[in-house]
Amino acid sequence: MSASQLLFACLALLTLALTAAARRRTASLNDFYTAGGRLPAWQNGLALAGDYLSAAAFLGAAGMYLGQGYDSLAYAVGTLAGWPLLLLLLAGPLRKQGRYTVAGVLSRRFDHAGVRLVGIASSLTVTLCYLIVQLVGAGKLIELLFGLPYLAAVGLVGALMMAYVALGGMLAATWVQMAKASLLFVCALLLAAGVMARYGGSPAALFAAAGELRGPAAFLPSQALADPVEALSLGLGLSLGLLGLPHVLMRFFTVADARAARRSVGIATWLVAAFFLLNLIIGYGAMTLVGPDPQFHAADGKLIGGGNMAALHLAALLGGDFARAAVAAVAFATILAVVAGLMLAGASAVSHDLYAGWLKRGRADPRRELKASRLATLGLGLAAMLLSTVFQQLNIALMMGLAFAIAASANFPLLLLALHWRGLTARGVVWGGAAGIVSSLLLIVCGPAVWVGALGHAQPLFPYSNPALFSLPLAFAAAWLGSSRTN
Repeated sequence: MSASQLLFACLALLTLALTAAARRRTASLNDFYTAGGRLPAWQNGLALAGDYLSAAAFLGAAGMYLGQGYDSLAYAVGTLAGWPLLLLLLAGPLRKQGRYTVAGVLSRRFDHAGVRLVGIASSLTVTLCYLIVQLVGAGKLIELLFGLPYLAAVGLVGALMMAYVALGGMLAATWVQMAKASLLFVCALLLAAGVMARYGGSPAALFAAAGELRGPAAFLPSQALADPVEALSLGLGLSLGLLGLPHVLMRFFTVADARAARRSVGIATWLVAAFFLLNLIIGYGAMTLVGPDPQFHAADGKLIGGGNMAALHLAALLGGDFARAAVAAVAFATILAVVAGLMLAGASAVSHDLYAGWLKRGRADPRRELKASRLATLGLGLAAMLLSTVFQQLNIALMMGLAFAIAASANFPLLLLALHWRGLTARGVVWGGAAGIVSSLLLIVCGPAVWVGALGHAQPLFPYSNPALFSLPLAFAAAWLGSSRTN
């Protein structure tokens, strides 16, 4: 057994052991969905940071630094800006609501079938899109290391993630997140230290090397973000999309009260900021060390395994095969942990909101609801695995930006208005939610990333890759228009 296979097996066994231990402490639906609301703020903050620090934040970010330089920093700053907003606008008010899904928050104010269905649809859309991002990263990682076909690699990840959620629920997801977040920080620290050692411990020397290699382009937006409209739309989607991610919002209910929820967000903010600083060193290290090295490139000049594998090649350059295997194993654990949280959010939307809340009108048998949750986990996992094959060639940091744009357009407006605007009506929720979901998806499909990058057309129907600047105001306008109608 190779070092990579051994480390992968050890991490898989560790996470399965955590899941088995959590299963013994999961006795009710409340335990399954929210870990009983008993987590300390520091544990929840570490798990919350782990929920966000996904394959896109690690593998995709390093690959984007290598390929496009400054653009990856723009993604980091955009998402980091969302954390203070999350703390100020949603953390406390959501915890006080006592509901842990988007549909639950909306239906608490409006007892209306359309409102619940819109909340379910928006949550499932965002969850499925984010799942695709993670599975592409996992598939490419295992495909490169073990030589497995892409579908087989994705199937392996899917089987593990469904086991975590179906067996252990939120407590298992939390413990796995905490373990992987700790490993990820250690991994990032070692990679950054290795890069700094190559440049005598001087960040100035690293950036000077990047300037010599790429010129001013290393520190300027690429053509993809040269248009200010594109850059503004990306920043808007990243900063506000965080406030609409269902698996992040669920974490406000794993702690005892609103104060603990706010403390969790504060802890997560500092951890994410620290990771992005390390990523800056890792990314420019990949640019200057991996970029010019022919051993990591195929005959056509492309990076072996694609741009998402830049961090692994950097690890091999700095520490040999064992370091590469360790980084790969941590990246794999990162993907598994984030996927578990996403699957739990998606399963709760189906079982808790759709089955128990809408179909059974709040009178569902808890055992049947738990069974529905496990079946929903299976269905979501299969759908995400199949869809990931369509987008497997795209950079996962780019796809993460698109998922955030959908969350910013579909979930964020509904939550903000429901919590802070008394004039909102049930019709406004339905109109705003439908406008946000449909417009963001339509503009993404018609934009360069999907219409050209995934579907192979020569020209996009919509000129911008990031739709939030257009779809987000449309969602707010539709919600206001629907609420202003009196008949």
